[in-house]
Amino acid sequence: MVSDAQNTRFEEDGFLVAKALLSADEVAACEREIERLHRMAVDLATRGDSSARHFQLEPYAKTATRKGLPVPRKIEQTRDFSGVFRDLAAHPELIRLVGSLLGPDLLLFRSTLMLKPAFHGSSHGLHQDSAYWPMQPPALVTVSIALTDAGPENGCIQVLPRSHRWGLQSWGHIARRQDESLTDRDDVDLSGKVDVPLAAGDAVLFHSLTVHGSGPNPSPHPRHTALYAYFPPTVRYVPGEKGPPEKAFPVVSGLDGKDTMTLTADS
Repeated sequence: MVSDAQNTRFEEDGFLVAKALLSADEVAACEREIERLHRMAVDLATRGDSSARHFQLEPYAKTATRKGLPVPRKIEQTRDFSGVFRDLAAHPELIRLVGSLLGPDLLLFRSTLMLKPAFHGSSHGLHQDSAYWPMQPPALVTVSIALTDAGPENGCIQVLPRSHRWGLQSWGHIARRQDESLTDRDDVDLSGKVDVPLAAGDAVLFHSLTVHGSGPNPSPHPRHTALYAYFPPTVRYVPGEKGPPEKAFPVVSGLDGKDTMTLTADS
């Protein structure tokens, strides 16, 4: 449960660190599942399965391999491929934390694995999640759970405290070379940017307008992260002209035990 002091800090700074969210056994189970999903990705691609689009390779690894397989960068929609990561999205302690910030009724917007590989992990440019998400108001909470130790040497998350108060802005492309800066902007004071080192099992929660990114991973230690984004049913779905007029989202807490809730765009 988030204390009143922690809630206040989240509102002021736009992020909050939660220590030891997962046990060592839970972390180990997640790491085993990542290995399974890595093999699944290769199998799907070999068979030409359309689901392979959810498995992305590290763009700057070129011909490098990991255990004889292409080097992965990210897996989207993990709950569709993995019972382990589907269940993790509804982990009781995680739901208590997010519920303390957003309320008891929670829907899941995103379920992702970020895999910053050893030696080849590219930088993740500074950005605000809500710039890419068709939801209004931009008041989602993202939870980034460390499945490996994460520090500056292997590209831990970096955050600009209180940037969730700046409003939505443009920050440029996200995937960046190891030697590339985290933003092309020169009109923003980045002196307050802080590293958020995490031990395996720790998590950082941040507002969907909080500016964040991560440096490169030239080290021999991979940085694996399970990432989820949550929102209450008061947030509206606004897909624009190109998006579907309605979309179903998994319910992870409350809402009378419903499995999903379908949101329809305003006409």
